[in-house]
Amino acid sequence: MSKIVKNPVKEKIILGIDPGTSVMGYGLILVKGSKYSIIEFGVIHLKKYSDHAMKLKKIFEKITYIIETHQPDSMALEAPFFGQNVQSMLKLGRAQGVAMAAALAKEVSITEYSPKKIKQSVTGNGNASKEQVAEMLKSLLNFDEIPKLLDATDALAVALCHHFHDGRIQTKGRSGGWKSFLTENPDRIKK
Repeated sequence: MSKIVKNPVKEKIILGIDPGTSVMGYGLILVKGSKYSIIEFGVIHLKKYSDHAMKLKKIFEKITYIIETHQPDSMALEAPFFGQNVQSMLKLGRAQGVAMAAALAKEVSITEYSPKKIKQSVTGNGNASKEQVAEMLKSLLNFDEIPKLLDATDALAVALCHHFHDGRIQTKGRSGGWKSFLTENPDRIKK
């Protein structure tokens, strides 16, 4: 008589990051098969540091600490939004890069998602507000109170999006990059 061995349910931890230079959101979820739950979520406060280099150092230290503490299998980040202010964009890109460097230093895989993809994955609406995303997450992840700073719930949304897409970015047959961005956003081209 042979004994039937069940495959154990695979567990993974996903770290979601909502990059910022004043406040950076982070969220960790535990995935067991098709079920998911919150481990921890919050924000890294950076406003008190006037020097941008010091902010980057604190981001690196805090993300490294979170990774060492929770040992995530992967990290997902919200890709920077292409805004009007070039200086803000550069600072945000640096903050994102430092968070990525912390993950790479610990050999944690990284995936980026556009803000629209994250909102679409969580709410079904790529143009949902931060408040709508937070309300949907409250329902999906079963937590009691929405935090004051929605950067924390945005980071949870990034982690959940990554779980829903299992690390595969969905491009619907289009390639990404500047050409795709310009095609999808003609109103952003200065003439």
